This record gives sequence, structure tokens and C-alpha cells, in this order.
Amino acid sequence: MKDFDLNLLRVAVALYDAGSVSRAAQVLGMSQPAMSAALTRLRQAFGEPLFVRTARGMSPTPRAHALAAGAREVLARVADHVLSAASFEPATTTATFTFALSDVGEMVFLPKILESLQRDAPHAVVRSVSLPPARLEQAMESGEVDLAVGYFPDLKSSAFFQQRLFTHRFACLLRADHRIRGRKLTLEQFLALGHAVVRAEGRSQEILEKYLERKKIERRIVLLTPHFMSIPTIIGKTDLVVTLPHAIGLYFSQAGANIKVMEPPLAIPSIQLRQHWHRNAHHEAKSKWLRALVCELFNDASDEWPDPFL
Repeated sequence: MKDFDLNLLRVAVALYDAGSVSRAAQVLGMSQPAMSAALTRLRQAFGEPLFVRTARGMSPTPRAHALAAGAREVLARVADHVLSAASFEPATTTATFTFALSDVGEMVFLPKILESLQRDAPHAVVRSVSLPPARLEQAMESGEVDLAVGYFPDLKSSAFFQQRLFTHRFACLLRADHRIRGRKLTLEQFLALGHAVVRAEGRSQEILEKYLERKKIERRIVLLTPHFMSIPTIIGKTDLVVTLPHAIGLYFSQAGANIKVMEPPLAIPSIQLRQHWHRNAHHEAKSKWLRALVCELFNDASDEWPDPFL
């Protein structure tokens, strides 16, 4: 029986219920010769007639009665546990939702994600991680990380799907009472100032650095730091300027830091913020629900960090 064709179970049930080769063929959408050939294979597999022709049609033997009952149970299990789509109930789930986020990404995305999940999935756990590119790809492939949300330029192979959420740009921060006034820095002012440069784990700053390198623009760098959180204190007490994503600049200014936000004098490329997921999770019910939530929370219309220079 190791080579038994499981499709014959459907044939056995159809013959049992229809009592006729022609009617069973119609039920399964087969031709009558194909149904007759399938019945022949069934008889060969079980070594007995199974269905005997009588005046009332094809009458099942005792073995066929047992076969039909067992086959019906097997087919029902396949339909329920193999073919049916897995459901996901956010209200009762105790799952851990793991997001790959930069430190800036946590400020932009985590508050709204937490608020929504505490309302819609109150028993779930939210986990934020920061991983190097190769490790992140492995973690997403294995399901350890559900979504990477933000700027992740390395997740571009065919193994990953992505969806744009919104676009951010760069802004310059200066001390609130800095001698430079106005809404936008001039290139002369930008080059004359001392610069604080953030070299964080997040990749968005690479857009700025690559642009300056391509344009052969050299700043007067005074400070290199891997941290964003110290920036408002440093800028608020010095004459330095820093260029970073505008959302974090707005966050610092709204938090009461002694800083002001100014437009850079350069056409720095914008930051395309997206959600990324591995193809292994593309049809997973949990992943589909989570992606829909993120898309609903973060888009051009709902962006709570609007471009300050428009």
C-alpha cells in the first residue's frame, strides 16, 4: 500500500454515496471511462470487488462500507487540518510580535504599535530587536523576527516582500538661540559650522553620508557619536549643527529641548520607510494581520511626523 494513490479515497466515497459509476463521475468532474479506470485501481489495491453491480446500481461490499467510513474521516481531517487556512485571533493570542527597529524607528513606530496591540491583542508581547544585516535575514527566514519596519536597504532579495509606508527627509538641528536665524541654512553656513555626526546602528544616516561623498562635500566634523539620545543636550549647549531624520528632530523639539529645526541647504535624498517580511510568512495568518495593522497605522495620510518644510 506504500504506492497507494490517496485520490482513490475520494473515488471510493463518491461511488459509495452515488451508487453509480456515471453519477460518481459527475460529482468528481471526471469522465465515465476515467471513473471506471479508478474503480479498477481501487479493486486491485484492495484485492476485492468493493462495489458489485446489481439491479439497483453499484452495491458496496462489507469491505467497501468500512473503506468509505475510513476514507470520509481521512478526507475530513485533510480538509480541516491541511487544506484550511490557519486562523489567527488577536484578542486571545499570547504570541510575541518581534519587530526589527532602529533606535529612531522605535521612537517613530513603537508608541502607536504598542497602543494598538494593547487594545486589539492585549495578551500579546511586543519585542524590539536590532540586528546586523546577515543576522536579520536569518532571523526573518526562521520566523524569529516578524517584521522589519523602517529603512532596511539590505532586505532586497527575492526572499523578502516590502511595502512602502511613508517618506521622511533630513533636517538640521541648531541651538534654539543660535546666531543663525531663518528657516533654511545656506550652504555657506552649513560648511562653516562645526558638525556633530551620528554613526548609529540604523542605516538611514548612510543616505546622508553617501550623498555628501558623491557630491564631494566635506563638513567640519567636531563630534562623532553612535547615539541619538545625547544629541539634543549637545546641540542645545553648543554651536554645533547635526543633520538627521526630520522625525527625530521634531521629537526632540516637541519634547522641550533647547533646539530648533532648520532645512538643510542640500537636496539630500529622502528616506523611504517600509515594512519588510520574509516570503515564508507571506501567507501566515498572524503575519497578514500584523502587516495590515502596520499599514493602517503608518501611511502618508496618518503620518504624525509631517514634513516641517512643506
